[in-house]
Amino acid sequence: MMLSVIPSHPGQASTVPDEFGAPLEITPDDAQMAALRPQVIDALRTVFDPEIPVNIYDLGLVYDVFVDADRQVGIRMTLTAPACPAAQTLPGEVRDAAKRVEGVAGARVEIVFEPPWSMDLMTEAAKLQLGLL
Repeated sequence: MMLSVIPSHPGQASTVPDEFGAPLEITPDDAQMAALRPQVIDALRTVFDPEIPVNIYDLGLVYDVFVDADRQVGIRMTLTAPACPAAQTLPGEVRDAAKRVEGVAGARVEIVFEPPWSMDLMTEAAKLQLGLL
């Protein structure tokens, strides 16, 4: 079953598997955040938006990365646009990249559209790579 991410979107709504539509229920654990969060972020830097040659972390698509006491990772992210064609594949790639980090017990991704993505969220390195600086 597919879940419409933005049911009120006037155009064609993006859809992603149900598992990416549910809000994260992760209570961050300071020790696990310190131990695993940097490694998860490094793993997320290996995932690229298929339409923009910049990794999703530097592109500013990742809003939060949480790790709880059981080493479960929660990633809150957005897409460049509500009807982004990558909505079908990108959340799964993000989840799988996080799960590959040694010590991570599992990972969940929440897709959000508030705040909306803008180029202001990109790192300077990403802007430089795209010739925006």
